This record gives sequence, structure tokens and C-alpha cells, in this order.
Amino acid sequence: MPCEPDRREGAIAGRGLSKPFWGYLSRKRDSREPFARFCVALLGRRVRWGGRWPAGDTVLDTYFVLLVLFGGITLLTAWLPMVLKQLPLSLPILCIAIGIALGLTPLADTLPANPLESPDLTQRLTEFVVTVALMGAGLKLDRPLGWRRWSLAWRLLGIAMPLTIAAIALLGWAVLGLNPASALLLGAALAPTDPVLASDVQVGPPREGMEDEVRFALTAEAGLNDGLSFPFVYLAIALLQAQDGGGWLREWVLVDVVWRLAAGVGIGLLAGRCLGYLMFRLPEPARLSRSGDGFVVLGITCLTYGLTELAHGYGFLAVFVAALALRAFEREHAYHAELHSFAEQVERLVMMALLVCFGLAMADRTIFGTLSWPVVGVAVAILLVVRPVSAGISLIGARLARREATVIAFFGVRGLGSFYYLAFALGMADFEQPRVLWVTVCLVVLMSVVLHGVTVTPVMRLMDRLRD
Repeated sequence: MPCEPDRREGAIAGRGLSKPFWGYLSRKRDSREPFARFCVALLGRRVRWGGRWPAGDTVLDTYFVLLVLFGGITLLTAWLPMVLKQLPLSLPILCIAIGIALGLTPLADTLPANPLESPDLTQRLTEFVVTVALMGAGLKLDRPLGWRRWSLAWRLLGIAMPLTIAAIALLGWAVLGLNPASALLLGAALAPTDPVLASDVQVGPPREGMEDEVRFALTAEAGLNDGLSFPFVYLAIALLQAQDGGGWLREWVLVDVVWRLAAGVGIGLLAGRCLGYLMFRLPEPARLSRSGDGFVVLGITCLTYGLTELAHGYGFLAVFVAALALRAFEREHAYHAELHSFAEQVERLVMMALLVCFGLAMADRTIFGTLSWPVVGVAVAILLVVRPVSAGISLIGARLARREATVIAFFGVRGLGSFYYLAFALGMADFEQPRVLWVTVCLVVLMSVVLHGVTVTPVMRLMDRLRD
């Protein structure tokens, strides 16, 4: 039997559905149920129903909402890149816009998108997508590793990155009022070029020859800079937890710098060589590359990252080194393209989901509700002054045309890796003013997505035309 009118109207009105809407649904009981189910799913409301539905409350199942969103994001992942190739837009911009649009609907109440409320989830999801992106970046580099051949990458890592960390930390301390540990954490989180969102300025798939100096420098920097930024994240944690005495400094140097870097490089190199042998050197019937399965790249990524983290090394660095070692083992094999293609698809899919959640958090105003002019000024300075000047200094004397050096210095894309570093550090220690740290990082990432996403297509197209 249908509910009593007063109980029915009270139950619905208390959940945001108007009487005219209820009257429309109540015209015919038999015809209302399919449409009512749709409305309940669409509006994300709990509604008390009578009739043939199960007794009690029918509650929107978040699982099915996530299925719908996942299906839509998967389709957009396949279609949007083809549409956006000729437009001054990027996939991340549209993902954030979709998230903001969803955040303005009642569906936002069912999705845990706020990084402040779920830092562990934020850390794990960003960790996964960054590791997959690093594997893909290492696989698509055609240039063999070498001191001279990789001189641009060494310049960006050894000169530009420490300058960037120092400048951002100084801004955080002088402008935002952060203590030294929090200011250093801000610099370490925002200094690396992101391997996920910077894919539009990176080299193309393996063996396709799309490896000019600009794309190579930005790809190599994005792959290796995690090995240099993580020690500074640990230094910020050590500063916060330091007690009287200098023992913490020696422990940081020996453990967080020497051991973790050595473990990352060593395990990555060993994993890449061993897996390369299994793929390309075993007798023909047992050779793993004969399978042609691209999902093997996930096994390589997770195995390398997990082993390195168990050994307390830098997993991000190990994954990138393993990809370089695997590629070097049989550089011209067609199987590398299959592995890279699958890694790129997984990376793009998870990246879109995370940026949609970022847009949801923006619509909720939980993060940007505390936005202030000093934060805006620091974000603008990081993108338009700190990164370009630091990278420009590092490229002085390099064999580059001025326009190429300018493009490399400008496209220091900030992205999901910054979210990971911040969530990781805040989970390890109690830093002061975590909300200021979050709003600054989120604003820098948002501005980077928009600024670099709008300019990357015309700028790279112009660079290719001038080069030709």
C-alpha cells in the first residue's frame, strides 16, 4: 500500500523533493517505478516507498553510482584525446570541469573526494597512478642512458630542482607564515615536474622518433626528479621530529639519502635486467614477450615498486630505472610499444578519475574556502617566476636554441605527484597549518592544469613547425 499522504510528503520534503515532483511520480503506481528508480539514482536521495519495493528504506547504492561514473570516465578516456588533439584544451581541464559539474549535484554527497577527509585514499591512488606513469615514461625513451646524452636532465635535476625547492620554501616561510619544516615540505612537494599531467609535453611512444630535445628533457626530468625530491620530504619530516642533538642529520644522510637512493637504483636495475632476460632471452617457447600481453607492465610496476618499498628504498625511482633497464635490454623490440600502450591507458584512466574527484572537492569549497591572497600570490610566483627562472639558470650553456630553453623552463607541470608527497608527509608527522599546505598545492596544480593545458598544443605545434 502507498504511504499516507502526510508521512509521504514529510519524508520526501525532508529530503529535498518538492510536492509537485512527488505528485508527478504518484500519478500511476505501475508507471512510476522505473522512472522513480532513475530519479532516486540521479538525485542521490533516500526515499521511503511503499508498493512492490522491499519494505523499509531504499538507499542509493554508492557502488552503482561509481559504476556509472567509471563507465562514463572510461568512454571519455578513449574518445576525448582524439577530439582534443586540434584544440587548445587538455584532458585534465575537462576532467576537473566534469568534477565541478558533478559536485553541484546531490551525487557529491556519496563520493569521498575531499583529500582532507580521506588522506590515505588520496595517497594510495596518486601513488599508483604516478608509478604507472613512471613506468610508461621510462619505456618510451629511445635515447640510451649516458652522461652527455642526458645532460639536459642532469642540469634540471642538479641545479633547477634544488633552486626550486629553496625558493618555494622561502616563499612559504616569508609570505605564508609557515615554519621551516612545513615550508620545506611545500617546496619538496611542488618542485617535481609531474610525470602524469606532463604527458602532453613528453616524447611519443617507443620507436616512433618523437624525441626532440624539449620533449626528451621534460620526460627524463619527470622520471628522475622523484628520486631527488623525496629526500627533501624526509628532511622536512626529520626537522619536525628532531630533538636536541645532531643525530637526526646523520640518519637523514645515511638512510634517507644514501641508502634509499642506492636501493631504488639497485633494485630497479636488477628488476629491469632480470625481467628483460625473461622476456627476450629465454628459449623461444618460454619467452614472455611472445604472449603479447600489455598488462604485464602492471606486474613489472607493482613487483618493482613493492620490492623497493619493502627494502625502504625509493619506489618511484626504482620503477623508472627498471623501465630504462628493460628498454635497454632489447631496445628495438616491438613488445615495448605494447607495454607502453597498456601503461598509458591505465594511467589516463586513473588520472581522469582522480581529477574528477579533484573537481568535486573544488565544488565543495572545503579546500578553497580558506583561499587567501598570499596563497594566490605564492602560487602565481611558483608557476611564472620560480620554475622558469630556476630552469633557465640550469640551462645556461646548454646546446639549445633560446626558444627551446624557454619552453623547457615554462612547462614545469605540477600535478598528482604533489598530492602524493603532501598526503604522505602529513600521514607521517603532524605539520603545522596543513590546510594552508593543501590549499596552496591544490591551487598550484589547478593553475598548472589550466595554464599549461591551454598553451601546450599551440606551443608544441609551433615548436615542431619551426624545427622542421
